[in-house]
Amino acid sequence: MPVRTDDVMRLCCDLSEQQKMKVAIKQSGKGALLAGASAFVGGLVGGPPGIAVGGAVGGLLGCWMTSGQFKPLPQILMELPPQQQKKLYDDIMAIISQLDWTDAAQLTALVMSNAAMQQKVVAALLNYVTQELRAEVQYGD
Repeated sequence: MPVRTDDVMRLCCDLSEQQKMKVAIKQSGKGALLAGASAFVGGLVGGPPGIAVGGAVGGLLGCWMTSGQFKPLPQILMELPPQQQKKLYDDIMAIISQLDWTDAAQLTALVMSNAAMQQKVVAALLNYVTQELRAEVQYGD
């Protein structure tokens, strides 16, 4: 029986939904780009003092734009490109490979009924999110 990536992704979504996990992808590149562009424009308009003012304003705007943007983890997981889904799938399959299931609902029920396995899957999911996606995780509403 072929194992489906969709089932494993649904399991990850269900577990992260149960844990009320939200993530903020660190978007420091956007903030740096905004700060650099603002410094450039400030330099064109106001010379050397304009560079300082533009850089400061751009840095503050970049910080404001990229902070606190938490999204539900299930949304992030479903938006992953196929190669990243495959990496997560491989990580989770290392834990659940001995299970036999027919659909995502059955897989989720099997994992939810085994506390030790549930903890391992959540740990693998957290590891993937923090290491591969370089995201900050938050629990609760």
